[in-house]
Amino acid sequence: MGAVTGRRIIDAHHHVWDLAVRPQPWITGDALAPLARSFSARDLAAEARAAGVSGTVVVQTVCVPGETPELLALAAGSGLVAGVVGWTDLTAPDVADAIAALREQPGGDRLVGIRHQVQEEPDPRWLLRPDVQRGLTAVAAAGLVYDLVVKPRHLAAAAEAAARLTGLTFVLDHLGKPPIATGALEPWAAGLRRLAALPNTVGKLSGLVTEAAPGAWRTEDLEPYARTALDAFGPQRLLFGSDWPVCTLRADYATVVRTADTLTAGLSPAERDAVFHDNAVRLYGLRGAGPSEAGAPGAGTRTS
Repeated sequence: MGAVTGRRIIDAHHHVWDLAVRPQPWITGDALAPLARSFSARDLAAEARAAGVSGTVVVQTVCVPGETPELLALAAGSGLVAGVVGWTDLTAPDVADAIAALREQPGGDRLVGIRHQVQEEPDPRWLLRPDVQRGLTAVAAAGLVYDLVVKPRHLAAAAEAAARLTGLTFVLDHLGKPPIATGALEPWAAGLRRLAALPNTVGKLSGLVTEAAPGAWRTEDLEPYARTALDAFGPQRLLFGSDWPVCTLRADYATVVRTADTLTAGLSPAERDAVFHDNAVRLYGLRGAGPSEAGAPGAGTRTS
């Protein structure tokens, strides 16, 4: 497939894992069974290049110390992976030292953000715990961003955390996993708007196909959620991400890129450049992935 947008693309959200190295405990049940195999950056590369992708951001999947150094080493040896959103224990008293140690690893200069599986925390206000707030402060001090993987019930706490920590940029992965399969907008939309009202927040146009109902989903099913996010964040605070290989539960890589292209068809060329490329370069400070020809102001410098 050719580049559907006719411009450079940064895929700001994908994963890799090797089940021979470690299990992925979250892959359980028949619905996730197709993911119960290894997926490598090499598996992704041909599809991504064909879609016009010039760089990617690989994102952690498990909350263990060993994974992030492996992802950093992958980025160091890759011509495609430009950034890593890794994991460290935010509740640990030495979180600042842990981040510094990650930066000393091979590929440590590719560390651009930190993420934790907040969606799995039983406490919907986990982000507001004093120890977590201390850890998030260390993330901000390190000049990194914080990726939020949450469900709608966590959005209120995410907004409160972002309001408290104005020096930290919060990136909402998968738009907070809206209930696309049911067709409901509320209370997800209200929570998203509250978060997006804060200037230090960004949304990822990613993971939407996975939230659609299995089977014959349509792009039209996703459109109200994408429109809500575009209205709330604006095109200068949205990033495209494939969420590969999780997206393959519903669609192949080419279809995900084509769907995002359709969902942003109403934007100007410069705005689409921002969503598909320039915002990711600017937000994550990606090395070796300069702005597109249109170029967003401030591209190449982190916002945190």
